[in-house]
Formats: sequence, C-alpha cells, structure tokens
Amino acid sequence: MYSRYLSGEKKKDDETVDSLGPLEKGQVRNEALRELRVELSKKHTAGELDGFTLYLYGVVLRKLDLLKEAVEVFVEAIHTLPLHWGSWLELSNLVTNIEMLKSLSLPDCWIKDFFMAHMYTELQMIKEALQKYQNLIEAGFSKSTYIISQIAVAYHNIRDIDQALALFNELREQDPYRIDNMDTFSNLLYVKSMKPELSYLAHNLVEIDKYRVETCCVIGNYYSLRSQHEKAALYFQRALKLNPRCLGAWTLMGHEYMEMKNTSAAIQAYRHAIEVNKRDYRAWYGLGQTYEILKMPFYCLYYYRKAHQLRPNDSRMLVALGESYEKLSQQLEAKKCYWRAYSVGDVEKMALLKLAKLHEQLNESDDAAQCYMLYIQDIFSCGEQLEHAEVSTALRYLGQYYFKNKLYDEASLCAQRCCDYNDAREEGKALLRQISQVRDQIETPSADLFAPLSNNNTPIRRVSPLNLISFTP
Repeated sequence: MYSRYLSGEKKKDDETVDSLGPLEKGQVRNEALRELRVELSKKHTAGELDGFTLYLYGVVLRKLDLLKEAVEVFVEAIHTLPLHWGSWLELSNLVTNIEMLKSLSLPDCWIKDFFMAHMYTELQMIKEALQKYQNLIEAGFSKSTYIISQIAVAYHNIRDIDQALALFNELREQDPYRIDNMDTFSNLLYVKSMKPELSYLAHNLVEIDKYRVETCCVIGNYYSLRSQHEKAALYFQRALKLNPRCLGAWTLMGHEYMEMKNTSAAIQAYRHAIEVNKRDYRAWYGLGQTYEILKMPFYCLYYYRKAHQLRPNDSRMLVALGESYEKLSQQLEAKKCYWRAYSVGDVEKMALLKLAKLHEQLNESDDAAQCYMLYIQDIFSCGEQLEHAEVSTALRYLGQYYFKNKLYDEASLCAQRCCDYNDAREEGKALLRQISQVRDQIETPSADLFAPLSNNNTPIRRVSPLNLISFTP
C-alpha cells in the first residue's frame, strides 16, 4: 500500500506543469489517495493496521484535508508504535495551538519529551523548549547533535543570532557532513551578510549531496545575498521539486519574487507555505508586505494580525500592524501597536520614531517630544547614533520644541548635536543663532539640565529635558 501511495505521489509530480514551476503542485491530486483511504478505513475498522500502516492512513487523511480524523489516527499510531518518529512529526504539523497540544492523549515515553520540545519550538514557546532540551541533555543525551541543532533553531526563532551561529558552528565541528538544518544556518549567515562563510557552506554541501533540499536552499540564499534573485528563485524551485512540503523553500521563494516585483507569484508562494504549515509567521508577514506594496491596507491588517498572533512579542509584527492602522486612519490603535512594539523590545529601533511622528501629525507636541527623547536615548545608549539617519529628525524637533517653550539651554544642546549631521547642520546653526539673539535681548536664568520641568508656564504633560551630555561619544 505504501508503494501505491508513493507511485501516486510520483505521478502527481510528473503531471505538474514544468513551465509554471512548483507553484502548480497544489492543484494536482494523487489519484491513489481515495482508493487507499477506502481500503485502509476497512482495515482500520477491523483492527488490522499496525503502527506503520496507521501512519500511512494518517498521511492519506491529511492529504485529503481530513485533518481531525488524521490527528486521531496519528495519535493511535503513536500509541501502537511510540518510537516511530515520523508519526510524531506528522502530528506536530497538525497541532495549531497549545490548547490542542494539551488535549492530546499521548503515551508516557521518553520520546514524548522530544516531541514536546519540538512543539514548544514550533509554537514559539522558546523558554519552555530550551528547558525541555536542557532536561534531555541532563538525562543522558548530552552528545546528541539533534538536540544541539534544535537548540540552535530555537535561538534562531527568537532572533538571538550570535548564540544560534555559535551553536551551528559547534555542530559543524562535531558533524562536518551534516546537512539537516543547514538551511537554517544559511538563513543566519544571510542575515549577518557573511558572504564568504555562506559561499563555503554552499560549496561544502554540494560536495556532500547536491540533491538535498537543504543544499538547494543554501545555494538559493547564497545567490539571494549576491542579489541574483532569478538564480535564487530557481534553486528554491529545485528544492520544492525534491520536496513540495518544504516550508522554508516556499517562504524564501516568496521573498525572491518580492525582490523581483512579481507580487502575484509571491502571494502564491506564501499561500503554499501557509498550506504546508499555518504556524509559519514569515508567510503571513510576507503576505502582509505583498499587499502593502499593492496598497491594500485592509488585507495587510488581516495578514499582519495573523503574524502577530503567532509572534506576539515580535516588534516587527507590531510595527507593521501600527502602520496598517495608521493608513486606515485608526490612530489610537496605531499608537497602541507602536508603544507595545517598544515595550517588548524594538528590534529595528523604529517604533518610538513612528509613534513620535504620529503624535507630531496630530499636533500632540508634548507626547511627540517625549517619544523623540526616548528614541534618542535608546539610540545613543546603543552607540548607534551615527547609523540612524532619523536621529537628526528627532534632534531638530526637540530643538524647536525646547526653543518654543523657552528652554534655551536644552534647545542649544539639541542644536549643537544637529550640527553633527549633514542634513540637519544648517537648521542647527540657524537655531543656535536664534537662541543667541533671544539671549541678547532678554536675560534668562540658567536651567538645570537635570531638573524636571515645573514652572507655571509649562503644560501639565511637559516632557523632561533631554540629557544629551551623558550620551556624548
């Protein structure tokens, strides 16, 4: 029966229209599935299926989109043959949330801990996943390269790039011929723009096995980093011909089509990724970005919400949501999203800036100044002030804000810092001249830079003076 299933899969792939690439795979059905379902159902009712045939029955049901029945059969297969990891993996693809995971009746077996750790990683419960893997290491699996790779994947999922890279390098030293998870390793090298290392990895994997899905994905990432997006898309298509259910390849191919401005193909690729795994936040986020290019904010909002549900503490999803709300003139919701993005740890340092600009557009000057001040302090504390062009925008606004409120010492400091940036230098000099003229005309008491504002002429919600001195490089 398994041979008949594989034969049907082969015929399905052969019938795919090559001219359109693997994007058409979802439209072709395995004709053997219905016959197999009828036959396996009869044997299942008669109690004649063992662990392997139950696994096959579950796969057939999943392929026919009978997901509820598939879950029940995979659970039965696991009880019958607990050490068959394939059944656990198939079940993991059907679990959509933590409530569903808790509701499953699974056998108490040591391999269950591996499954739970895997599921925690998939459900973005990284802290719990790392604790599970640590328990497994202490239980006697300290030399397991699988566990090391999964811990690296977990760190990759929370964007702890340096830690993930260190673990993958350790993994490569222990198992230099390993191909599993090397596509994830290449994603990290891509993000860090480590072109020589990515090139070496690609050549190394080609020597080991050039027909592996992971090898094709690594080569695709290499060409993408070199901005050869057509070649990159070609290799991701090759990966999908080898395995149409390769989630990463669908998502990465969607990214390449986005780079090539082929939005319709990108949408199709992202949708296929979601069909493979509805928990893939990257595909939902990619769809949101695609519809953003098409200027369809309602669609953006829907897909960004889906991505946010999967990654509630990812600032990028929250910023994208805020931008969508802003385009739909829902300023209050946009403010909440931007502030939440800052609160959870703004990866791209953009949430406060966008919130400040929104307050500025709404003429909420005190709130805008407060956000600009927090933004500058955040950037300066990281030592990245010269790398962020928007710092000059914040300094210009704060300079004018303090000047209008007759806080000339603070305004002077902001104006002086404006002179460090080419695009704000002239405005900074002009503001310094204005301050000098005002001081020549009237005598003003010196302000204590570190004291909070509390004179009678200041608004109730006045922003505290900006301490730029402590952040001077």
